[in-house]
Amino acid sequence: MNIILGIDIGGSTTKIAGLTSSGALLGTLQVRAADAVTSAYGGLGRFLREQSLHVEDVSTVVLTGVGASYLSDKMLNIPLVHVPEFSAIGRGGLALSGKKEALVVSMGTGTAYVRASEDSVVHIGGSGVGGGTIEGLCSRLSGVHHMSSINDVAAKGDLSRVDLTISDISKAPIDSLPPDLTASNFGKWRDFATAEDSALGVLNMVFETIGMMAVFACRNDTVNDVILTGTLTNIPYAKWVFAQLHELTGVSFEIPPCAVFATAIGAVLHYMGRNTLAKPDEAASASK
Repeated sequence: MNIILGIDIGGSTTKIAGLTSSGALLGTLQVRAADAVTSAYGGLGRFLREQSLHVEDVSTVVLTGVGASYLSDKMLNIPLVHVPEFSAIGRGGLALSGKKEALVVSMGTGTAYVRASEDSVVHIGGSGVGGGTIEGLCSRLSGVHHMSSINDVAAKGDLSRVDLTISDISKAPIDSLPPDLTASNFGKWRDFATAEDSALGVLNMVFETIGMMAVFACRNDTVNDVILTGTLTNIPYAKWVFAQLHELTGVSFEIPPCAVFATAIGAVLHYMGRNTLAKPDEAASASK
């Protein structure tokens, strides 16, 4: 078997995606990235075990992400190839969404904004607001650190005890802005706010910030499609915030299938010179 593995080593997690030589997605895996080298080797071994593969089945490992620089030539005697992270983000986002051009937003420890088309990928900027922000603030404000715990705690929160809305500061309408629109994140946060309220406030602030920066980027471009990728796409509350931003601004936000693994998938597609994943029938015919 000829498998190509993409490994995206981020600031807090490592994502692995395996593709066949025909470009079909074989499987994915995510592990915590306490250490770049350890997480890459541990993730590789676990992926092979879960997919019932052997080291000899893997022809190439394609690395990307901030931790990729810690690995150089080979892993378990498998040749390594390095791919620029922004190219992997853009190509992966387009492939998973089926779009020919879009703003691809990678939401990880921080957030990257990539303007991608079939012909070019341009990193237009980034933000330090992301998953690291959520974990850091929730650790102090709510006493929880891991994302699964943050989700559980935030689900019981009341945003009205944390955020200041338009209706809190004006009895009359302000242009076409809805009265429940956030006027100030944490503008009402006081001692009576619970740990649950605070966790929800943090999630709301981070996703509103990420979303509005995407809207501003689209306002200065011809694209109106935003493809959301990265670890934070797993947080249920994100879908609600981006749906509200779509209603408010008209910008389209999409979280495609396998969005968490978009960069790892994009790294392999970049290496293979492909813009799309193979469809099951295409992959089957290529193997004959």
